[in-house]
Amino acid sequence: MTILSKISQIFILCNTLFAHGISESDKHVMTQASLFDYIYLGAKHMITGYDHILFLIGVIFFLTRFSDIIKFITAFTIGHSITLIFATLFEITANYYLIDAVIAFSVIYKGFENLGGFKKWLGINVPNLILMVFIFGLIHGFGLSTRLQQLHLDEHNLIYSILSFNLGVELGQITALSIVFPLLIILRKSIFEKISKLSNWGLIFSGVLLLIYQLNGFFTSNVHDHNQHGENENLHQHDEHQQDHNDGHHSNHKHDHSHD
Repeated sequence: MTILSKISQIFILCNTLFAHGISESDKHVMTQASLFDYIYLGAKHMITGYDHILFLIGVIFFLTRFSDIIKFITAFTIGHSITLIFATLFEITANYYLIDAVIAFSVIYKGFENLGGFKKWLGINVPNLILMVFIFGLIHGFGLSTRLQQLHLDEHNLIYSILSFNLGVELGQITALSIVFPLLIILRKSIFEKISKLSNWGLIFSGVLLLIYQLNGFFTSNVHDHNQHGENENLHQHDEHQQDHNDGHHSNHKHDHSHD
């Protein structure tokens, strides 16, 4: 087996593990969706969004007070709600691979911050934690918006559909945190110090894999679109050439007929 084929298999595996877009079946179902369906889809997308979950784990990893958790999660929620609602409402979009690549970077950033990387390796103060969570929340919300815009949203209930999807995202977020936080509490009572570094290095490693996967998807999709564009142009030129040939043949035939 060649190295190239091994790399291809790795990316196929990554696609299976990391892909959490709007599936074709969901797109079909959502063509006649109720507001409850949008809530369900938002919750499903958040829970199956490994990048979102990993970032949230990084955010609450060292938090012990409930008030701190509320403060940080509120900043993240406000951030992603702003971009999710307004980007979808005003149809502001971008290549979702690039947006998800930035989201993957947010996972790397949080693991790096939790390891004390700014002081230890860069020799600088840590950026304002709340502000950074809010900024990354904006980016996560934009990523959610790019997925939601893949659906054919009903113009008559547009704002209600967006708000319902956002509500579903919040419910999915609460569900994920209600599972993760108790596990962190249990770990703090036993082997938390031993696995702390390993866990945050795991965040960095996972973020790097996600970043590579998304960038690969971006460049692959660009090459595919370029090739598709070239094929369409060649087909168009062929049709024009064929039409010119037919017109010339028809003109010659009329000339010969007139000569007779």
